[in-house]
Amino acid sequence: MRKLAAQLATYYSRRNPNPVRKNLQSRNASSFTRKDEIEMEQEAERKIGLLLKVLFAGTATIIAYQFFPYMGDNLIQQSVSLLHVKDPLFKRMGASRLARFAIDDERRMKIVEIGGAKELLNMLEVAKDDRTRMEALKALSALSHSDQASGALHNAGAIPIIRSTPDSSQEAEIEKYKSSLLKRFQDLKYDVPS
Repeated sequence: MRKLAAQLATYYSRRNPNPVRKNLQSRNASSFTRKDEIEMEQEAERKIGLLLKVLFAGTATIIAYQFFPYMGDNLIQQSVSLLHVKDPLFKRMGASRLARFAIDDERRMKIVEIGGAKELLNMLEVAKDDRTRMEALKALSALSHSDQASGALHNAGAIPIIRSTPDSSQEAEIEKYKSSLLKRFQDLKYDVPS
């Protein structure tokens, strides 16, 4: 900071050789104490810090606005469309996302209306590996917390599909989700054949 001030002083003194001005500049420069210089440096650091914070906040805002269109119903629709893909990894990702979105009755019914419940049942029916079955059962279990969604699952033929899901010796959670879903249907007085 001092170096910059010295360069500015020499620049202005070369530019304007007026002795009165030069005398004034030297008097002004000599009136600054070390404390004043430290305060000026701290003020400059605060302003630069504030500028960096504003730049960061602006950048974060722009990035956030790029991602917000993917939130809400559009994201649920994308998750359901992942269930149509042949790759089991994408199916698991879609089912996992739907399980996380099914946090209240409104969202559960939105998933059912979009066709997510039927697609999850199709996914469970054709799944060839335990991890895919487990993610489908987890998402169906999350949907079944709503009475209306459970009714839609029952109408879509969930009970026979869930019952026909093979058990796994490696994934104990499959049996846990199967039994909780069948118990939920039994509690709602849907016919669960033994």
